[in-house]
Amino acid sequence: MRLDLRPRARRSPLAGALSPVLAFVAAVLIGGIAVAAMGVSPGAAFATYFVAPLSEVWSLQEVALKAAPLALIATGLAFCYRANLWNIGAEGQFVVGGLAGGWVGVATHGSAGFTLWILPAMLIAGTLAGIAYAMIPAVLKVRLGVSEILTSLMLVYVAELMLDYMARGPLRDPAGFNFPQSVMFDAPARLPYLMEGESLHAGVLVAFLAVVLATLVLARTLFGFEVRVVGSSPRAARFAGFSDARLTLAAFAISGGAAGLAGISEVAGKIGQLQPTISPGYGFTAIIVAFLGRLSPPGILVAALVIALTTIGGEGAQIDLKLPLDLTRAFQGLLLGLVLGADVLARFHVRLVPGGPAA
Repeated sequence: MRLDLRPRARRSPLAGALSPVLAFVAAVLIGGIAVAAMGVSPGAAFATYFVAPLSEVWSLQEVALKAAPLALIATGLAFCYRANLWNIGAEGQFVVGGLAGGWVGVATHGSAGFTLWILPAMLIAGTLAGIAYAMIPAVLKVRLGVSEILTSLMLVYVAELMLDYMARGPLRDPAGFNFPQSVMFDAPARLPYLMEGESLHAGVLVAFLAVVLATLVLARTLFGFEVRVVGSSPRAARFAGFSDARLTLAAFAISGGAAGLAGISEVAGKIGQLQPTISPGYGFTAIIVAFLGRLSPPGILVAALVIALTTIGGEGAQIDLKLPLDLTRAFQGLLLGLVLGADVLARFHVRLVPGGPAA
């Protein structure tokens, strides 16, 4: 017996809209069974994971702060994935962006006089560094045919080691009692807070604006049309005169720039200095977010909020219910698998037919 997939003649808009909702419900039910098997009340776990983070102002802000870099990185990655290009190294581009922009913040520490240029210079430096780092796998693919999956992934570890060296060496605070971190950035080098006395900063607005801009580009511009055509039908794209090489460079530049901007936004916002580690894995988690959002910027924004919610809820469950944090990661992976599976069922007729594997 084998599975046979036949495209549906007509795709139901209602089924397409409901499939991620049903996938989320299924993931919650399976998660509830797993939690019950661990001796914890599923109701208490649900309240801790999904209700408690929405019940207080500080936790709502934490959800937004975690969702912002995920949405920004995943929106950039959507351009690559829609064009059948596989940038797996957004984590490295995030780190390099934070390092380059953070270097500007360290270099201008203690500056007097006109300082309004410092934060824009940091954001630009971080974005350009992310673009430059993403260009390495892009150029290797275009010129030499090297797999972008391998090169982008391996460059993640280079970026992390580079940040670790700089934070412990050249950029370390000389008055920091030998701790591996830079000086705290001055106020002109920090993203402004949206509310006085709270933790929510302008990086959240940057991510939201990026989602809006990406939506317009993909839906209303020739470049967005080119991305969609190349991803769905490369042969038709070549007949239309679209350049694979140019699109590869452009898509990697967008994804790298978005990751670099997210990196410096995190450093200039929540962290406020350079440290050996500035990311809890945003670049890798953003891959899940991109596919959970179906590579659509509005969907990515919703998916980022859901993943951020489960992350904050998972931290609370670890403290209050003694549940392992790995359970949260397993739930996020399960959710991705169920969403992709639900999409298959919405787009194809699935049948079991006799015979061996399809030729």
